[in-house]
Amino acid sequence: MSLSSFQCTNFRCLESVALEFSPSQNLVYGANASGKTSILEAIAYLGRARSFRGAGTRELVRHGAEELVVFGKVDMGSRQVPLGIRNGKQGLEVHADGEKSGSAAQLAEALPLQVIDPDVHDLVAGGPERRRRYLDWIAFHVEPGYLERWRRCRRALKQRNAALREGGQGQALKGWDEELAGLGEEIDKARRRMIEVVAPAIEDFGAGLLGSAVGIEYLAGWSAGKSLAEALAASKERDRQLASTQCGPHRADVRLQYNERRARKLVSRGQQKLLACALVLAATEVVQIHLEKPLLLLLDDPAAELDRDSVARLMAAVEVLGSQVVATTLDPEKALFSEIPALFHVEHGTVQRAE
Repeated sequence: MSLSSFQCTNFRCLESVALEFSPSQNLVYGANASGKTSILEAIAYLGRARSFRGAGTRELVRHGAEELVVFGKVDMGSRQVPLGIRNGKQGLEVHADGEKSGSAAQLAEALPLQVIDPDVHDLVAGGPERRRRYLDWIAFHVEPGYLERWRRCRRALKQRNAALREGGQGQALKGWDEELAGLGEEIDKARRRMIEVVAPAIEDFGAGLLGSAVGIEYLAGWSAGKSLAEALAASKERDRQLASTQCGPHRADVRLQYNERRARKLVSRGQQKLLACALVLAATEVVQIHLEKPLLLLLDDPAAELDRDSVARLMAAVEVLGSQVVATTLDPEKALFSEIPALFHVEHGTVQRAE
């Protein structure tokens, strides 16, 4: 699988861009604020229907335009699958493989991708939500039916919180307790399976990038030794007082260790970045093996906050994966790759194929 062609219109500073990518290695270079990151963001938007920088639609639509459009073709070997998104004042419109009423999930299935950007260290140092999304992304691609169970669990949590805000009495709360407990346990078991699957790969990539032992531990989001039903019952009075559910899969986290220390307490942002990269590369490897096809890996300024040796180790690990790669740099640093990549030069939001 590879993204063979890509087009975007009125996305950030990019008025109109059309690119033909190599199925292996691609390098986009240009000065700061030229539009490099916007290209990666637009590509990721095609596979996720959301910005990896947390931007809303108004920020993404080019100033003076009414809507943005991103379009691409994914080479599946025997055929090409077209994907497209239109978003603006008329709302979000997703096209996936000829279906106008496509969904973000269909995009993610057709164009599975991961991003390593200068904020990737937040996967280690930031809050637990990003680490939960990390596990959920693996489970989405590996566990059949996971997305539907996750959605139902989120819906049950929302309804339980609404019942708590109304006083949290009677059969309504009991019914949502039962549904949340059942679905939450299923989500918990799936996430634990993902930890078991991805942990060996994290150890391998961690050793290669950091030269030290890396450990990972899953924290369920409620007291160990209790079922979620028991935890919800024990927390009911507190939940009523706070008008929200204080235990469950939405409170889960992942604890990381590096060289027998809590990884979040690492002083060096470079170490945090390398550890986060180990997590991303491990997840990519696991999903590639399961899907039996290469994924798309987007690297935004991979050299940021890393010394030369660390960058070399990171790029060597990336190449071992065999993913399609689109990376950005200030200069045409062909030496990032063992083979000469397809080169694209960005200047003032305009992109040209370079030699």
